[in-house]
Amino acid sequence: MMPPMGKKHCCGSLLPLDVLGNLPENVIDDILVRLPLQDAVRTASILSNKWRYKWCKLRELTLDKTLWKNKKDLRFLTIYFRKIIHHILTLHSGPVKKFTLCIDFLESSPSNIEDLMIFLSKNGIQHLLLKLPIGRNPHELPSSFFTCLQLRHLTLQSGLILPPPSFKGFDRLISLELRDVTISSKLLESLISHSPLLEQLVLQISDVLTDVIEINAPMLRTFDFTGRISCICLKSVPLLEKLSLQDAELYYLKAAEKCDIAKFFEPLSTLEHLHLANLFLSPGAGEIPPSIPFVLHSVKRLCLSGMYFDPLDVVTSALCLIRSFPNLQSMEIQVALFYNDVPAPESLQVERFSNVTFYRLREVKLEGFIGTKPEMQLVELLLAKSPALVRILIKLSRSAKDSARAKILAVLSKIKLASPKAEVDFIF
Repeated sequence: MMPPMGKKHCCGSLLPLDVLGNLPENVIDDILVRLPLQDAVRTASILSNKWRYKWCKLRELTLDKTLWKNKKDLRFLTIYFRKIIHHILTLHSGPVKKFTLCIDFLESSPSNIEDLMIFLSKNGIQHLLLKLPIGRNPHELPSSFFTCLQLRHLTLQSGLILPPPSFKGFDRLISLELRDVTISSKLLESLISHSPLLEQLVLQISDVLTDVIEINAPMLRTFDFTGRISCICLKSVPLLEKLSLQDAELYYLKAAEKCDIAKFFEPLSTLEHLHLANLFLSPGAGEIPPSIPFVLHSVKRLCLSGMYFDPLDVVTSALCLIRSFPNLQSMEIQVALFYNDVPAPESLQVERFSNVTFYRLREVKLEGFIGTKPEMQLVELLLAKSPALVRILIKLSRSAKDSARAKILAVLSKIKLASPKAEVDFIF
C-alpha cells in the first residue's frame, strides 16, 4: 500500500533521525536497568550514540553471573570481575540507589571490594544486596561497608561482620536480611536495636548462638528466623504481624532459667500470622501449662510444620498454642516422619476443651498423617470445636499403609461434627 500524499516513511524527514536518542531520560534508564549490565552497555552503544554512556549514570547496578559466558575458569572470572569493578569506579557518575553484587560462586572476594563500598557510600546507596563467597573462612566485610549509613534495605549472604568501634548502626534500615553470616549474639542484638525504622527482619543463622537475643524493634511487622539459638526474647515488637520460627528452641534450660512460653507470646498482641517449624522442646523445660494465661485474639493463621507427636510434650505444647488463638481462620499442621504409634494423650481429649470453641476456623490442612491415635484425636477435636469449618484436607504420608484411609474414614464416621458444612478430603 502506498503511503498517503504528503506522508513519508519513518526514515523520512518528518520524524526525528534518532528516535531512541530522544526518549525521555527516565524511559531510557528503565530500559537499561532491566538488562544485565554487559547487555546494557552493548545495547546502549548499538542503538544510539546518545545512549553510549547512559549506563554510567544508571541508579541501579547488578553484578552477577550474567556478566560472562565462560563459567569454568574461576581464576579468569575473578580477574575479569576486578576489571568490571574498576570500570564502574572510574566511569560511573551520579547516585547509585540500588546495587546487587553476587560473587558467591568465586573462590575469594576481589581485592577492590573496599573501594567499591567507599564508592557506594559516597553515592548514596540505599538498597544493597551482597552475596559473598561461601567457605570455611568467611570474608570479613570491609570497614567501608559500615559507612553506608543511608541504607534502607540490606541483604547480606555470608561474610564476617566485625564493625569498627565507631559504628553506631544503620538507623535508616527498613528491611534487613542476614543469611549464613558470622556474627555474635551481642552484635546482632545491637544491630537490630539501632535500626528504629526496621519493618522486615529475616535471619538465617547457621552457627549456634548460645546467648539469649532480645529483639527491640518498635516498627517491626514481619520476622522470619531460621537457626539454632538458646532463646529469643521478643521484648519490644508492638506492631509485629507475621512471625516465623524454624529450628528454634523455645524451651531451653540455661543457668537454671527457662524461656517461658507464656512470656514469649505475651508481647505479641498484634500478631496475625504464626509459623513454627521444627520446634524443639527440651524435655527438661518443665511442665507445659494447659493453656497460655491470656489469649491472642489477633492471630488468624497458624502453621505448625515438622511437628512430632512423640514426645507428647510437643503435642501438649501445640494444643496450648491452638487453644489460645480463638479467632483462627486457617490452620496447617505438617507432621514430621516417625515410625511408632504413640499412646493417645489425655491432652487431646475433647472433654478437656469444653471452654474452647474455634468460631472462625474455616480451613484446616493436615499433612504427613499415617492414621495414629494422636492424629485422629486431633482431627476429632477440630471437627467437634469448629462450627464454621468448611474443609479439612488430610494429606497422607508416603509411609502410610493402604488401610490408613479406611481406618481414618471409620473413625471420622463416629465423630460428631460441629459444622454441617464440614468436608473431609484426602490426598495421597
